[in-house]
Amino acid sequence: MSVGVLLMTHEAVGKALISAAHHVMPKLPLKVDAVEVPAHADPDVMRTLTAHHARELDQGDGVLVLADLYGATPCNIGLSLAALGVRLRCVSGLNLPMLLRVLNYAEKPLDELAQVAAHGGRGGIFIDHA
Repeated sequence: MSVGVLLMTHEAVGKALISAAHHVMPKLPLKVDAVEVPAHADPDVMRTLTAHHARELDQGDGVLVLADLYGATPCNIGLSLAALGVRLRCVSGLNLPMLLRVLNYAEKPLDELAQVAAHGGRGGIFIDHA
């Protein structure tokens, strides 16, 4: 079982998170890619490009889309891939703890991995006790 992971982000966010994940885990256990959407990009062009990336990541177990901001263009493009036949789950609020948690539970199926991502993202938030 191997779910592909596609980060859908604004410019410079996705690749930086993948780089940080490599720092913690030099060999990533899942295929991970990032599509960073430029500010004035054509959504239709980006959708086609993103569908290509998603299909390359999908080894038969689906694609987990991790988006930086719900309702923003990168997330909307990620969500639109389902209409193009890509089997996916999308989780927004992407942060490094979310990505690392997903990579630490690489054996989970797509639906469970989406829950792991959400829990990891929330669990990585800390407020000091000032």
